[in-house]
Amino acid sequence: MTTLAQPPVTIDRGAAPIPLGRLIKVELRKLVDTRAGFWLIASIAVISVAVVAVMLIVNRNNPDSLNFGQFFGMMNIPSSIILPVLAILLVTSEWSQRNALTTFTMEPRRERIVIAKLTAALIAAAGAVVFSLILGAVANVIAGLVYSSPAGSWDLTAAGLVNSVTMQLFGLLLGFGFAALLLSTPGAIVAYFALPTAMSLLTQLVPWFKDNLGQWIDMASTQTPFQSGEWATGGEWARLIVTALIWIAIPLTLGVIRVLRTEVK
Repeated sequence: MTTLAQPPVTIDRGAAPIPLGRLIKVELRKLVDTRAGFWLIASIAVISVAVVAVMLIVNRNNPDSLNFGQFFGMMNIPSSIILPVLAILLVTSEWSQRNALTTFTMEPRRERIVIAKLTAALIAAAGAVVFSLILGAVANVIAGLVYSSPAGSWDLTAAGLVNSVTMQLFGLLLGFGFAALLLSTPGAIVAYFALPTAMSLLTQLVPWFKDNLGQWIDMASTQTPFQSGEWATGGEWARLIVTALIWIAIPLTLGVIRVLRTEVK
């Protein structure tokens, strides 16, 4: 008896590449279709609503603090803490769950995967700002209906909006960079929370460091001017940029190189 030989499986290298837009959609879906991602996003909404309720109750005798700018600023706090963790999971989950081989087989050009992940993370940051604006507006309307003027005033400044967006992007890129560099979820999360805390403690405890290096490399110090509704000065922007180069640009560059060159097992 004779059998027909099976033709060898070949890969059509001339096939059209996966569109970048489709890769971005896949990465956006990864933000919410895991149990951890879903509950992290849900926690942003739950904590934000809780913050609104607390503000309305605690400041009932202080209507000056119940305005759009204050609500928007407070709404950004939960997302600024949780979004970087989502960015970390977006980068490290494939390596920790051993499905990076599948991803890079479907799209062997790893740089396109990195671009898609980074774009998805930036879209998530923009979505968080929009969510904060919407929820802040709803809270402001409620404050205006429940309490007397000046509660419910719409005094959000352009500087406040720019500062909030800047801080969201800074935190998200910080987490993304650590994740790409370490390719480990626990390691990246610990680095994201522990290193800024350590730098802040060093600044507070060592006067020489505070007066010299701290004002340039301590993230807490350089971010403080951007936590208000006033425009930062040129010097404050310069210090933030130097901090970003040290803590974001260097880890992110080294991390991308590692992702592109690391052997997938």
